[in-house]
Amino acid sequence: MKKFKISNDEVAELSNAPQYEFPKYVTQVINLVNSNAGGTRPKVVGQMSELVKEFDGKTIDEWIAWYTERYPNAVNDATDKIWNMYETMKSAFNAITKEMVENWVKDLVYGKTFCGLKFQTAIISAIASQLNKEWREANPEEEAQGIDGFIGDKPLQIKSATYKLEARLSETIDVPIVYYDKKKDGINIEYNPQDF
Repeated sequence: MKKFKISNDEVAELSNAPQYEFPKYVTQVINLVNSNAGGTRPKVVGQMSELVKEFDGKTIDEWIAWYTERYPNAVNDATDKIWNMYETMKSAFNAITKEMVENWVKDLVYGKTFCGLKFQTAIISAIASQLNKEWREANPEEEAQGIDGFIGDKPLQIKSATYKLEARLSETIDVPIVYYDKKKDGINIEYNPQDF
């Protein structure tokens, strides 16, 4: 059995898709700007994965005609959204100083990294505060037993919310489990107050 790979560039070339040239870093900048602008979200340009399934043509020209008939303003609307955000972000780019870059690095290395690594402590502390109880982190011997911390005298384990979806038939956990789901804007926490 032979295995091989076709690069994205080769796929584009083989499909006769139009080739566009961009200076170095430009596509990265446009991607960044678009992630803020939302110019290519489905509400603007349609749900591409579904549209491709509906399309029964064979060539790139047929696709362009088919798509343009259904979404006549999509390319212009997306371009306008991205361009407007670029104009907004351009002033932010121009306002950046080396000191700001240094502060950003410090925030990442000192603050966000520490908080990211210590989020379990924040979860235990937040629950204990809600329950008006004392809390502590587990010591190394307790961690070896699968305990992440204590609220009052009750041990607990902290698991990702995805843990609930995974088959854990061989693993037995004899302490209450607190589930978390890290999001961009914080941590969603789920627990049973009666466990503590």
